[in-house]
Amino acid sequence: MSLPATRSDAVLTRLLSLHPKKIDLVLDRIQRLLAQLGHPERALPPVIHVAGTNGKGSTCAFSRAMLEAQGLKVHVYSSPHLVEFRERIRVSGALISEEELSATLEECERVNDGAPITFFEITTAAAFVAFARHKADALVLEVGLGGKYDATNVIAKPRMTIITPVGLDHAEFLGEQIAGIAAEKAGIIKPGVPLIVGAQDDTPRDVILRRADALSAPAYVFGQDFFAYQEHGRMVYQDTDGLLDLPLPKLIGRHQIENAAAAIAGLRRAGGGWGKDSAIERGLRTVEWPARLQRLHRGPLVDMAPDGAEVWLDGGHNPHGAAAVASAMADLEDRGERALYLICGMLRTKDALEFLAAFRGLARHVATIDIPGEAMSLGAGELYDRARAAGLDAAPAEDVEDAMLQIAAWTRAHPKEPPPRILICGSLYLAGTVLSENS
Repeated sequence: MSLPATRSDAVLTRLLSLHPKKIDLVLDRIQRLLAQLGHPERALPPVIHVAGTNGKGSTCAFSRAMLEAQGLKVHVYSSPHLVEFRERIRVSGALISEEELSATLEECERVNDGAPITFFEITTAAAFVAFARHKADALVLEVGLGGKYDATNVIAKPRMTIITPVGLDHAEFLGEQIAGIAAEKAGIIKPGVPLIVGAQDDTPRDVILRRADALSAPAYVFGQDFFAYQEHGRMVYQDTDGLLDLPLPKLIGRHQIENAAAAIAGLRRAGGGWGKDSAIERGLRTVEWPARLQRLHRGPLVDMAPDGAEVWLDGGHNPHGAAAVASAMADLEDRGERALYLICGMLRTKDALEFLAAFRGLARHVATIDIPGEAMSLGAGELYDRARAAGLDAAPAEDVEDAMLQIAAWTRAHPKEPPPRILICGSLYLAGTVLSENS
């Protein structure tokens, strides 16, 4: 079910026309607009700035949950949204109101006065204006794309920077060399500002640490300065300040233990009393981050699934993310055997072959679909070809509903098997459509 059009939707549509490119990575346009707006970026609460290829959204969600668990007011800026644009801007713990969003966007549009600026740049400026007008104790700020030239990288001295795992993604903007991508992410590092380095392969870790050393930014590295692992159904976190015996994160998957660890390390190193043990524990139990291995329990799509089936939703869209999700699905399989069926839609800018290859030997079948309303979507037939090339049994479907009906038919052919596990995956755009349609 699509949401009714709002006043802010009309403004957002106009803002899309202010620059010929959707993404154009430089900082001069947003710096110009922020100056015209009176520099709201200089009136923000202490900032946790988070970059990375995978896990940055989850790390932001953990940080927010742990800060709010100790009674602090937290602004959050994240992207993209799943269902409505307001999800990108949380002001003092709540989504920005439609009225304030519309008014702030219109103000930025008026001040910009038709000058070239990208959609992400002007909406980021609007978020900073809103944040500067409301009191909060912290701002959790997620990079949109890259780092060095991302519109969020105008904060002169954040309280803390975090770089989550770096991998290949957005090659059309960041290139195809992992060292170059890591250098872009490392662009958020600031002189003397503490840096948390999440779990990394050797090459990106070395690039990041060289940059931190050059800027005298104290770096705390996963696997060297802090550790986290699962043991006896609990999460164990350890750093030089001691060991914490914690509940497993509410978010599913081994990778979420690493994301939670990065958030914990950031709060414990940021000062200001942000790393309280009790708040860390409560945050792990209460964290919410939709479409990241989210179990769907009710709704029209769930009703269409075979009786007793598990329906999961994940917006990961690159090979590194697929590997994490496949590992989580394998862990679920170890706890209870169910045939795994995928419903997959992907953008043509993503590496669909490598994404799907992560599920070889794990998924029984892939139903491939177009992403509704996305001009850059791979066609269901093209994605079917990728799935077959990845060694998976596959068939195209018209949409999610058709795919769900196909899975129901296939499972009826195996009446003695347990109900299946269904994973809808491949794109945050698809995830947003599913959440909207299943509401």
